[in-house]
Amino acid sequence: MSEAKGSYIIVALGRKRKVNFSFSPSFTIMKVVIKPRKGLANLDFKELWSYRELFYFFAWRDIKIRYKQTFFGIAWAVMQPFIAMVVFTVVFDRLADMPSDNIPYPIFVYAGLLLWNVFSTSLNDSSQSFIRNVNIITKVYVPKIIVPAASIIVSLVDFLFAGLIFGGIMLYYGFMPHFQGLLFLPLLLLITIFTSLGLGWFFSAVNVKYRDIRYALPFFIQLLIFVTPVIYPISIVPQKYQWLLALNPMTGVIETFKAGFLGTTLINWPTLGISAVVSIVFLLFGLVYFLKTEKAFADVI
Repeated sequence: MSEAKGSYIIVALGRKRKVNFSFSPSFTIMKVVIKPRKGLANLDFKELWSYRELFYFFAWRDIKIRYKQTFFGIAWAVMQPFIAMVVFTVVFDRLADMPSDNIPYPIFVYAGLLLWNVFSTSLNDSSQSFIRNVNIITKVYVPKIIVPAASIIVSLVDFLFAGLIFGGIMLYYGFMPHFQGLLFLPLLLLITIFTSLGLGWFFSAVNVKYRDIRYALPFFIQLLIFVTPVIYPISIVPQKYQWLLALNPMTGVIETFKAGFLGTTLINWPTLGISAVVSIVFLLFGLVYFLKTEKAFADVI
């Protein structure tokens, strides 16, 4: 007698799974194999939408933890870029006489630090999100993909407060920005979020297995600022090497913001285009790697 085969759909832990089965009457043995979907097919948008309130909870909790029971409160959001601006101004402007495209150097460097801090804070927080939420991950089911994503919201709140200080610095120097440059800001923030989220998904997955990532990544981020035109204009880099800097998505983001808002130079559309494409590559790469490895998080962490 021939072997009977078929398939049916079950729902386990809130996720749909296709089950293949085979039945051989001669031996009366039934074999059931449960296989998860692979790659991007494992991304269930309906499930993510049903857990949207949990996403809001994680984001709001991280915001409260950042500012609750702190001596300076919201001032922490602006102290980091402001102190960094002062240090860079003393070292690179006063001592090294770094060019700043005819813009007061504190304004020039603070404009770069605004978006750089969104990237660095988002990447650092998202990469460590599972370590901070280990009790939740191991005890209840949640779509794990939303945990690193929710941690990025804090950096956007920091950006809003730091932007107010930026306005005060421009008033102090009597500098009038090009407000039409703000039209590019949503696109630049989107590229920054794509970059930090893709890398955040990747490093959060790696950090579950290799805990030394939590120590190595902040050091790497500190070094990365020196290959990003935050404290210097890209014009000081030889033309033949500028395409290498463009492979860093934050290069196009920061240069476009300075060009559009401060009027330092004309907007370099090819550089911005390269940054946008690379950010999407990072996003897809981080997402695919995360979905491939997330099934083992609860056991390894």
